[in-house]
Amino acid sequence: MAVGKEILTKIRSVQNTQKITKAMQMVSTSKMRKTQERMRLARPYAEKVRLVMSHLAQTHSDHGIKLLEPHRSVRRAGFILMTTDKGLCGGLNANVLKKFLAQVQEYRSQGIEVDVVCLGSKGLAACQRIGLNVVASATNLGDTPRLETLVGPLTELFQSYQKHQLDVIHLVYSGFVNTMRQEPRLETLLPIGESALEGVSESSDYSWDYRYEPSPTAVLEYLVRRYLESVVYQALSDNMASEQAARMVAMKAATDNAGNAIKELRLVYNKSRQAAITTELSEIVAGAAAV
Repeated sequence: MAVGKEILTKIRSVQNTQKITKAMQMVSTSKMRKTQERMRLARPYAEKVRLVMSHLAQTHSDHGIKLLEPHRSVRRAGFILMTTDKGLCGGLNANVLKKFLAQVQEYRSQGIEVDVVCLGSKGLAACQRIGLNVVASATNLGDTPRLETLVGPLTELFQSYQKHQLDVIHLVYSGFVNTMRQEPRLETLLPIGESALEGVSESSDYSWDYRYEPSPTAVLEYLVRRYLESVVYQALSDNMASEQAARMVAMKAATDNAGNAIKELRLVYNKSRQAAITTELSEIVAGAAAV
């Protein structure tokens, strides 16, 4: 029964693995609900900031803010790449990196250099492995995104855009569609598109305006920074919700596969045990017949 003992050892090993994947699935389910709630609560603030910014930008078109000025040509591009710090979440990071690297390859084919800000250790490792220029990074973000950890890396890119060292900034992350579907997204963060500045409907007749302190330009410049940070924060919340959903699905699949493996191993064990018993009975009968 040496073979039977080996099979029993494999069964116990798979059972232990199944317990771990089941626990990870339950933890990811709990975290996903929290990240979904956080993602939902962040949207009203971002929408209100966008509304006030768009109203102010339209009523004071001579603001002269460099973050709102599009550049004529693209000579150098910046990316904010969002990935996870941990693995075991299916093809989530692979899909994001595939979309990111496709855009990087397209820029390089046109002779356009690329700077990258990495949020998440998986993306940072990938960029360092292929030799991209990583100007800033933030890892070990935890389960709750904190804006203070993002301000430093984001400021580096925004200042480069203001100094015309960068001509466009893209945001690459995993968008949360539903529990079973997360899609990689590549959006243009800067220059700010016309859709973001269309908060005031043209059909509405606004005869009022805000009172600004210290000046409309200073307030608008502050709102633009808050708007950009809120967009990045919303994308990071989406990315974290996608991470937990993908990990939950991956761990459920691993748990189910472990259950199937246990069934197959038990079947093999029972067959080998039955064969051993049959052999022993045959030997006993043969011995009795010989006597």
